[in-house]
Parts: sequence; C-alpha cells; structure tokens
Amino acid sequence: MVDTLTKKQRSYCMSRIRGKWTFPERKIHNFLKGWKVKHNMHPKTRGSPDIILTDKKIAIFVHGCFWHKCPRCFKKPKSKKTYWLPKLEKNIKRDRLNTNILKRNGWRVVKFWEHQIKKDFKRNFYKII
Repeated sequence: MVDTLTKKQRSYCMSRIRGKWTFPERKIHNFLKGWKVKHNMHPKTRGSPDIILTDKKIAIFVHGCFWHKCPRCFKKPKSKKTYWLPKLEKNIKRDRLNTNILKRNGWRVVKFWEHQIKKDFKRNFYKII
C-alpha cells in the first residue's frame, strides 16, 4: 500500500513521536508524584527501564502498542513492511534482553501497555504500589 502523506507530511508526523516523556509515561509519573512515591524517570541504568521505584526495586517499562507489538491490539503496518517488521522484532528482542538484565540484578520488572494506561490506568497501576 502506498503512503497517503507527502514526504514532508510524513516527516512532520514522525518528528512528533517521542521516545521519552510520552503521554503514558507522564500519566504514571504524575500518579506516582501525587502519591509521593519516590521514583526516577528514564534512569541511566543497565536494562534501560522507563521508570524505577528505587525503594521497592521495581523497574517499569511503558510499551507503546505499535512499537512493541502488543499481542492484544497491534496492527501490522500497511506500507514499508520490509522496514517496519524487522525494526519491531528488534525492539522485542531488546525488550527481552533488558528484562533479563534487570531480573538477574534483582529487580522486579513490570510492563504496562499503552492501552492499559489509556483505558483503566488506576486499576492496572494499583497492582504494583
């Protein structure tokens, strides 16, 4: 399938996508801050979690449903499949590696999908605090 946007429009759209401080990450940050839970956003630590709760030794990953191929709601891209599918598989492989690194170092790893945060955030998040 051919892209319906011009190269300039597509470039603008892609430039708006952030790797850090995404909407779901900000939502979790604000929740933790409101409950006065000590946490660090995007710590420079092995395993690269999005958020850590140092006192509880919990590492949190906030996965975008597209970027990490959510088993519930991922939809294959209609264009540039030869580019996107290997890229997404590489993300999943890196996720597994990061999870293993953190677990070997004694961290409890919790993963949240974008749709969990958007739909029923508090119910899903109370599980870990």
